[in-house]
Amino acid sequence: MSSHTDTTPAADVGRWWGRPLAETRWQLELARLLVDPVLRGRDVARGDGRPVVLLPGFLAGDQTLLVLAAWLWHIGYRPSTCGFVANVQCSDRAIDRVERHIEHVSRKHGRRVAVIGHSRGGHYARAIAGRRPDLVSHAVSMGAGLTQMLAISYPTEAAVAAARRAQQRTGRARSPLCLTEECDCTFARDFAGPFPANQVRLTSIYSRGDGVVRWQSALTPDGTNVEVTGSHVGLIFNRKTYRAVSAALAAPELATSGSARNPN
Repeated sequence: MSSHTDTTPAADVGRWWGRPLAETRWQLELARLLVDPVLRGRDVARGDGRPVVLLPGFLAGDQTLLVLAAWLWHIGYRPSTCGFVANVQCSDRAIDRVERHIEHVSRKHGRRVAVIGHSRGGHYARAIAGRRPDLVSHAVSMGAGLTQMLAISYPTEAAVAAARRAQQRTGRARSPLCLTEECDCTFARDFAGPFPANQVRLTSIYSRGDGVVRWQSALTPDGTNVEVTGSHVGLIFNRKTYRAVSAALAAPELATSGSARNPN
């Protein structure tokens, strides 16, 4: 595992087919996690009861994060999810759901919340932290393009395009540019806007072996970049990811300057 802040952009911008066969490694990564001491909470920082909201990746639901949620509970955090069955809807509608849930969780526990997102969930984590630093203390992204949202493989682009057409046909898209880099909705502005790095700790966990997202796009100048080895799908089961998540959440909370909603 290594940590650095290199922000070199994706090297080539042509069509990239990704590494679909390599992505089957997630099963091996899960098997390794199940026998690793980290899953039993060994040699990781204990949590202080902070609530943690988990956000799944594109096409995925909350159920994909159950192992991570159980582990977080075991080491002393209070995880919850937002009710995603399949993360394919308009991003602006999705982030509103996330915001409502975080508001509820923050009120319930009387403190700011940590947010962990995988892939597209990492986009939400970055955006909601930018919008509501008064509610979010830590934002952790796993395998998400934080400098270029759709720096993804061609097969994934095709799946995103299908989801875009479905949103437009059903009238659920709040912008005709929904699910594109040019989207002009509030979510897109929050995602691309200045990040409150003096108030929220941002960690981007990535793998150069990612077969879905161009790893260079995960490097952010607004926080800590942590490299692990493994697949994109397997990041939610990766023993090295779990150690990185533990270290990220253990970092002291930064002070917030106020409770006003980000106007971007």
